[in-house]
Amino acid sequence: QVQLVESGGGLVQTGGSLRLSCAASGRTFSSYAMGWFRQAPGKEREFVAAISRSGGSTYYADSVKGRFTISRDNAKNTVYLQMNSLKPEDTAVYYCAAVKAIGIVTGTDRYDYWGQGTQVTVSS
Repeated sequence: QVQLVESGGGLVQTGGSLRLSCAASGRTFSSYAMGWFRQAPGKEREFVAAISRSGGSTYYADSVKGRFTISRDNAKNTVYLQMNSLKPEDTAVYYCAAVKAIGIVTGTDRYDYWGQGTQVTVSS
């Protein structure tokens, strides 16, 4: 069982930056591939970024590539999402998720554990 708690969301102007954190419980964090997803009002939850359990592989949605960076610190049981050059269309609730896997996992339905989400609002 893994419990995930996101933090770091907030209100930022267009072009600004935020760093989201996701703290995981348990002693086997390094066994889990991690992902970030987001859901805007009236839209389906969508993939943002994923990282392998070792941190050696990452993958991004085209909409955030070059602006967002996913990373993890297995010693701290934490995964991060650094978001730069934010746009109003990045406004959403951001969720982190975990699944026991070796490689990259991008499908929403593949993940077993989810956090409660953190709101990111980008003003124009």
